[in-house]
Amino acid sequence: MTKADIVEKIYEKVGFSKKESAELVELVFDIMKSTLEKSDKIKIAGFGNFVVKEKADRRGRNPQTGEEITITARRILTFKPSQVLKASINK
Repeated sequence: MTKADIVEKIYEKVGFSKKESAELVELVFDIMKSTLEKSDKIKIAGFGNFVVKEKADRRGRNPQTGEEITITARRILTFKPSQVLKASINK
């Protein structure tokens, strides 16, 4: 499903114009993005949790040369589905 598909579903089910639906979807995604950029957690009841985690530096190996390298620290986004979502998927 794409962002355009989400806009189309909102247009069909809620009755907003396509422009209003697109603005609503953009607003929701912008809020989610800014929240995650601040490393805050997003919890959507009945859906799941989005969490930003810190990964430390670690040793790695270049597969072509076999040379050891350091993989730099970074932040990753994880999603953990709720029990409700897991149950609905596994019906």
